[in-house]
Amino acid sequence: MISATTSPRPLEATAKCAYSTTPTAADPYAYQVGFGNRFATEAIPGVLPNARNTPQRCKYDLFSEQLNGTPFVSARASQLHAWFYRIRPSVAHRPMKKYRQRHDDLQACFSTSNDKAQFLPQDQSWDSFPLPNDSESVDFVEGIKTIGGHGDPVLKEGLAVHVYTANRSMDRTAFCNNDGDFLILPQQGRLDIQTESGHLMVQPGELAVIQAGIRFRVRLPDGPVRGYIQEIFGSHYELPELGPIGSNGMASPRDFEHPLASFEVDVDPSAPWTVICKLAGQLFEYEQDHTPFDVVAWHGNYVPYKYALEKFINSATVDKEQSDPSIYCVLMARSKVPGVALSEFLVFTPKWSVTSNTFRPPYYHRNVATELMGMIYGVWSGSATTLVPGGLTYEASFMPHGESYERWKDATTVDLQPQRINEDAMAFMFHISGHISLTDYALERTGVLHDLQPAFWDGFEGGFLNHLDQVSKDLAAAGQPQLVAGSSNTRAVKGINGHVPNGHGHH
Repeated sequence: MISATTSPRPLEATAKCAYSTTPTAADPYAYQVGFGNRFATEAIPGVLPNARNTPQRCKYDLFSEQLNGTPFVSARASQLHAWFYRIRPSVAHRPMKKYRQRHDDLQACFSTSNDKAQFLPQDQSWDSFPLPNDSESVDFVEGIKTIGGHGDPVLKEGLAVHVYTANRSMDRTAFCNNDGDFLILPQQGRLDIQTESGHLMVQPGELAVIQAGIRFRVRLPDGPVRGYIQEIFGSHYELPELGPIGSNGMASPRDFEHPLASFEVDVDPSAPWTVICKLAGQLFEYEQDHTPFDVVAWHGNYVPYKYALEKFINSATVDKEQSDPSIYCVLMARSKVPGVALSEFLVFTPKWSVTSNTFRPPYYHRNVATELMGMIYGVWSGSATTLVPGGLTYEASFMPHGESYERWKDATTVDLQPQRINEDAMAFMFHISGHISLTDYALERTGVLHDLQPAFWDGFEGGFLNHLDQVSKDLAAAGQPQLVAGSSNTRAVKGINGHVPNGHGHH
């Protein structure tokens, strides 16, 4: 017989809203999380229209406006766009004109016909790029200087690498990059970035991505700043495939933080705003009598974001051998060549090195990719190049590089023990598939370019040549042709058919 007594209800709790981060003293903003999500956020409840994007009349007489980051006919999986509900539409501005200041250190076209940039095979390195003098007043846009790149934004293929330094916040000024997406890496000083989608506070050790077409401004809460930018043309950043790593590892999608809707109303509409646009590497500007940061609500997936690089999950060998540097990839961008990345952004954070019977330093390498490395903080463990926080190094495509002879001798004789490496340090690499053209600014005007050291590699010795007698014995024991005398200063292995192969080695 069923009891008439009512069973007690279980305890339960229900979330009142979706998850967002909690503000801190260093970062006063809250964020939505998840890479590639379609977000919806409103600064005033009830502003987002229901089941449509363009109602006949938006709430509070707001204007609906779409921003597309990909063509309309792109595959659904690659569609990037956002719908804004704003106080005034973006089209409400005065005519466009050339930017009032010259900016000769900003480059975008990297063909061989550009006499302000050149392709060089030898490696280069720069100390910390200098901050503006106290007598100068430089904002974020004015402080962007191009190191190099390849391709052209007009063709929507290629990229540029810049450094930035600044000591002044952008006051009633916004910037819109029509050429490509910015990946920004602060090295000194926080960047308080206000975008049409909301606020990002980006600290050294974090990255921010601001996509093409999104207006933003940068304020400097800590004073002078310095950092790095990789700009990609015609592509967008995405997470690399995980392959056999599985579902988890490297940069986790949930650790990418996106802004919440935030708007402002001008208290002094008589003071104009200036919006600077970059098109094909040239700067233009227009004025408007209202703030561009007046988006009350938005939804979509074409959204700026930030990521704390310390959250990267290292995956590396735990028994023997070395993994390729692609396991340190945080974000990548695809080129127009199927299966080939335009660039991979790699980060080197603290980890354990535990491999046995393995040469642990970076192996000697000739790479199809160009490698540009920078340092956020700490001391770089490499022995062949100088890399300091705020500086850069450059290795051209297919040019050999590796550790010094002294480092090789130490690494091949040391008693291998588990050890922490990169402790209290953070370095990164732009791993770029194409050749890079270096600008005149990078080669002539930084004031921090290192002189070449042509004798650095002269000390290498071919230890193999100390074992020729044993090599001959081992060849004989294996029934193989022995080493035979060649010319007066060479030896060669006698071929099976009695001929001496090409490529004699000196001894």
